[in-house]
Amino acid sequence: MRTRCHYGGPVQRFASIIVVDARGWILLQERDEHPVIDPEKWGFVGGHVEDDEDVESAAYRELEEETGLHLDAGLARAGVFVVRHRDSDDPVELFVIRMDLTDGDIDCHEGRQIVFVDPSRARNELDLTASAALIVPRFLDSDLYRSMCP
Repeated sequence: MRTRCHYGGPVQRFASIIVVDARGWILLQERDEHPVIDPEKWGFVGGHVEDDEDVESAAYRELEEETGLHLDAGLARAGVFVVRHRDSDDPVELFVIRMDLTDGDIDCHEGRQIVFVDPSRARNELDLTASAALIVPRFLDSDLYRSMCP
């Protein structure tokens, strides 16, 4: 059952994942026109946490569903952010992992494309989703991100 935030809209829980490659580039998804939230913008791999699952399980499930990457372990919690989506403030839990992958290792099962993006381009050029616009700059400025870079 979804709870309601103080604005009256339904609160939904989200699990988002950032994969950092060997260059320090971050995996982002270009959404198509179909999503209700932030269509045709760039955002994270991830999505809704189902009512009967914990957020970490949702992160692993979403990663596999959207990219074809199956992991049993390795995702690190990087924080919880409250993101305004239409009529509610929703918790988005961010998970990160450093993997030596290329675009060719990623299957795009959702959206237009899922590719590794130069951090400068992610920060300055892409039209980001509400959650990515909030989280990407903070993540790129973090000690955690710096520790994952070459």
